[in-house]
Amino acid sequence: MASKTQVWLFLLLCAALPVFSQRSTFKVVGYYSLKAALTVDIATFPFERLTHVNLYFLNPDSSGKFRIDLSGLATFVKAAHKKKVKVLPSIAGGGRHDYYHELLKPGKRQKLIDDLVNIVIKYDLDGIDVDLEGPDIDENYQDFVIELKTALTNKNKLTTAAIAVFYKDQLTDSALAAFDFMNLMSYDHTGPWNPSKPGPHSTYQHAFEDLDYFTRERNIPAEKIVLGVGFYGYGFGPELNTPPTSLNYKDIVATFPGADTTDQVLMPGGATMYYNGSETIRRKTLLAKEKASGIMIWQLTGDASGSKSLLSVINQAARSGKP
Repeated sequence: MASKTQVWLFLLLCAALPVFSQRSTFKVVGYYSLKAALTVDIATFPFERLTHVNLYFLNPDSSGKFRIDLSGLATFVKAAHKKKVKVLPSIAGGGRHDYYHELLKPGKRQKLIDDLVNIVIKYDLDGIDVDLEGPDIDENYQDFVIELKTALTNKNKLTTAAIAVFYKDQLTDSALAAFDFMNLMSYDHTGPWNPSKPGPHSTYQHAFEDLDYFTRERNIPAEKIVLGVGFYGYGFGPELNTPPTSLNYKDIVATFPGADTTDQVLMPGGATMYYNGSETIRRKTLLAKEKASGIMIWQLTGDASGSKSLLSVINQAARSGKP
């Protein structure tokens, strides 16, 4: 039986654990610019509030060559690893990258896979995040991610993905099963590309339904799904033909007093800006604790500082006893 002294020592050790003591279970994945990571002052980067950083975007040119100089990434990666944070470059991204259709063909994708694995090993990275979206997904996507997964697993590295319900029918069960975990982009249900559909683009209900589809209808285990939230908003109106606008969350709360406590604000000229304030982010984090394995953020530089930080809200909710 432990003595009183041993019990007190144990309690003191528990109290001294890092702010994010459940890093091994609840993930907090933040997307951050790859180019910014090459020069950022690491003393200002919130490693202590994250478990993973996905650097966007690492892409080859149309011939398949990676031309970006990543030598400056060493400081960022070393600082992340010191805080037990994993760093994964993310490939592709939203929009069209037609050259991937050529690079993923059977006779060519092995070179792409080899190059990606070599980059991961050379720069001490922790895996690859695959953000090939709707227009970039074709009949070779499944084989590519399965083969990439095999190659990275052989090096004890991760294979993750960004996925969304918008192109759910293009994602085969075999492809989804290949990923160590998936970041579910539960945002952009409307936006500037759809001015005839004004309104919120990322509600709590959207998050619930998106998670429900992938966990219930596609039978993906909750531990392999991370719920994505957006640190930005879209403005619509006052007329249907008024061009929509977008703002980062930090700019919204800096411009409109009290905006952090709600999910929409009226802008000069009559437009309405829709986004996620602190309470919705808190509720989504609790939802992720119940039905997923973490929260993903697009993207970290959209956050406000100090008491209005959404990343702080996520950390606080993740540490709470609910649910």
